[in-house]
Amino acid sequence: MKFKFIIERSKTGYSAYEKTLPIFTYGDTIHELRLNALEAVNLYEEDLSKKLSSIKQISFEIDFKQFFEFYKVINSKYLARRIGMNESLLSQYVNGKKNPSKKQVERIIDGLHEIGKELTELVLI
Repeated sequence: MKFKFIIERSKTGYSAYEKTLPIFTYGDTIHELRLNALEAVNLYEEDLSKKLSSIKQISFEIDFKQFFEFYKVINSKYLARRIGMNESLLSQYVNGKKNPSKKQVERIIDGLHEIGKELTELVLI
């Protein structure tokens, strides 16, 4: 079974809830939230005598505005140029003024993944 959590920013950090099951968690950072989600799922599954061994069975969704607030190191103007998108349009997605289509979301995510892949391949000297 795949668990899908929705992440929301809170005054004290981040909270998340599973889309279809009564599983909730929180964390000061997204990294902590992800670890806590695994623990929350295992507590829920404990009644069913099941246990997840990997966070890979859990997916997380976050809206654009919260994503760019958390990952401030990612410049939305640079990303827009990089993926060939109008800077103003991406800015509207980031600020919650417009909702991107599924195709636009895929385009943005592909661009982020490409940057992430490049970063993992770098060796700093």
